[in-house]
Parts: sequence; structure tokens; C-alpha cells
Amino acid sequence: MTAPYPTDPDCIFCKIVAGKIPCRKVLETDLSLAFLDIGPLSRGHTLLIPKGHYPTLDALDPDTAADLGRQLPRLCKAVAKAADTPHYNVLQNNGTPAGQAVMHVH
Repeated sequence: MTAPYPTDPDCIFCKIVAGKIPCRKVLETDLSLAFLDIGPLSRGHTLLIPKGHYPTLDALDPDTAADLGRQLPRLCKAVAKAADTPHYNVLQNNGTPAGQAVMHVH
């Protein structure tokens, strides 16, 4: 069965969604996946991605964008609790000039 969303066979995040690369899942819905970063920049560094391959925020379909937005507060609370700090960053780079290294929303 093919995914009900766009995929890119060369994208590392699409490979994680497909189960071809393991990850440490934190949260999962039908449209999104959150997992611990393998090279964390800070304690609790967690990535929230759409399961579909969307390079930038403006490319997201409305349902996926809404799902990501619904998961953020829950994920922020969980990461802050796990990292034992009330402080956290939420970052989103869109495009290489903005610092995006993997062209899949995260």
C-alpha cells in the first residue's frame, strides 16, 4: 500500500516515516511524527515532521498544517518535562538560505 501523502524516496525523513530508518518516537498521529534528534543541539531536541514530504511550511496542505499545530503544545509540554526545564525553542527554517538542511518540514 502506498502512503496517502507525497513521499520522496531519497529523503531521510521519508525513510524514517516508512520505517526504513529507525527512530526514537515521541509522538505519532496519522499525519505527523515526532522523534528524538540523533545529533541533539540541546537536551530534549525533538523533531516534529509531517509524514508527507513537504519541503517548506507554505507547501503543507491545510489538514497536515493543522495537525502539526495541534501537536505542538502537547509536544512542548512533554519535552520540557522530560528535559526538566520550562524553557524551550520552537524553530522552523524554510529553504537553504534560511538554514534548512533537510528539505522536509521539521
